[in-house]
Amino acid sequence: MDIRQPAEIHIPPKPQEALEDRKLLDRPSREETLQSDSWRVLRITSEFVAGFDHLADVYPAVSIFGSARTKLSNKYYDAAVRTAELIGKAGFAIITGGGPGIMEAANRGARQAGALSVGCNIELPFEQKINEFVDRAMTFRYFFVRKMMFVKYSEAFITFPGGFGTLDELFDALTLIQTKKVTNFPVILFGTDYWSGLIDWMREKVLTANNIVQEDVDSIHLVDEPEKVRDIVVAFHENALRSKNDEDKRLAAVAKSD
Repeated sequence: MDIRQPAEIHIPPKPQEALEDRKLLDRPSREETLQSDSWRVLRITSEFVAGFDHLADVYPAVSIFGSARTKLSNKYYDAAVRTAELIGKAGFAIITGGGPGIMEAANRGARQAGALSVGCNIELPFEQKINEFVDRAMTFRYFFVRKMMFVKYSEAFITFPGGFGTLDELFDALTLIQTKKVTNFPVILFGTDYWSGLIDWMREKVLTANNIVQEDVDSIHLVDEPEKVRDIVVAFHENALRSKNDEDKRLAAVAKSD
């Protein structure tokens, strides 16, 4: 009998040398699925949806930022409590990052005023618990989703002394205002001693180098009194309401004439 040898012998790959098709068709482990970019997009989307649903009825509101490391004995802790209390009594909800320090102080002030106290917490390598003065809490995985909530549902950013996280939130707001991505709203820095050096640097270095314009710097309010913060917030809110009413009347008149 004529026995013919095959021209090529196919040797199946070892499991550790699996082809790309096999990688695609094999069912991934739960850990692999959760770490994949496509699944991450879904998680990001779900965080946006959850945030929008959770905060849709929060109006009017302001966001208050500052260091999580600020102690109860610090003068800025007391100032944040007083500021949030005054703004809360003026009819505003208070939104913070939900953690300790200045965030806790602002939520405490909201509670004392009987205003809605919101905490948008963030998952961190070290545990950051929601403070006890938060009435409505959310915890986010992603900083950029969390920052979206601060901007979307606030009529003012009030920034107390803080570190990198506080600066990130501050400059994110300033950039959005500068680039007209959001309607202009008050950005208030509380504490002349702490913030005046930053403002001086912006004027002397950044503005002089033509990297920003005068309007960018002038839009920042530098204050030391909680009452002044409240007055700025209330004045902006009332002006925004008047502008909206005027626009509604204009549109109604146009519709009637048609």
